[in-house]
Formats: sequence, structure tokens, C-alpha cells
Amino acid sequence: MTTSNGNGAGGDRPSGERRSRGLPLQAASRVTGLVTSVMDLHVRIALQEADREKRRLISGAVLLMGGLATLLLALIAAELALVLWLHLGLSWGWIQAVLVLAGLNLLLTGLFLRVGGQMTKGPYLPETMAGITKTTRALVGR
Repeated sequence: MTTSNGNGAGGDRPSGERRSRGLPLQAASRVTGLVTSVMDLHVRIALQEADREKRRLISGAVLLMGGLATLLLALIAAELALVLWLHLGLSWGWIQAVLVLAGLNLLLTGLFLRVGGQMTKGPYLPETMAGITKTTRALVGR
């Protein structure tokens, strides 16, 4: 036998109790949907940005390799000319000329590695990080 609550709805619970349980689930579902939508947006932006970065890095790497190859040829020719000048022009021995050139190469290598290391530091995917920061602040209320 079913009991009636007197409002004509029938069932075991009052209608107000049914509504109060349904609202939190609907609100949670909406919040979950909103968060999912926002995260999908950020993932899409990150993928687009990563694709642009990938194309830029591949093109840059190809150009750098070509430049480095021609630079290597020029450096070999310049070092050969410098060793010959030190030996013939300044009357240095072969060993002395090569050692001075090797020391100069080590000095330049250290400088290039230091500057190159500083250049490769930095933020990656800045648009994505900025978007996630804005969304987090909006959701948290800051």
C-alpha cells in the first residue's frame, strides 16, 4: 500500500524532498560540463599552439643545420689559415700554433654554450599557460 503525502503526488516522499535531491545533482552535472568544456578549450588551444611551435622548431632546426654546416667549413678554412700564419708569419712551431688555436676554440665553445643555454630557457606554450591561469583564477574567484 502506498502512502500519500496529502498533496496528490503519491509515493513515499514529499515532493519537496524529491526536488531538493535533484537540484544538487543537476548543479554538479552543470559544473562538471562547464569544467569539461573549459578543459577541452584549453586542450584545443594547447594542441594548436604545439603544432605551430613544432613547425617553427623544425624549420628553424633545418635552417640551423644548413648554417652550421657552412659555418663549419668556413671555420676549418679559417683555422687552417691561422695555423699557417702563426707558423710561417710569426715563425711559431706547429705545436705552439695548434695549441693556441685549440685554446681559442675552447674559450669560444664555453661562451657559445653559456649563451645558448640561456637562450633555450624560458616559458613554453605561453598562451596555454596564460589561459589556464586565467581560468583557474576565475573559477577560484581571485
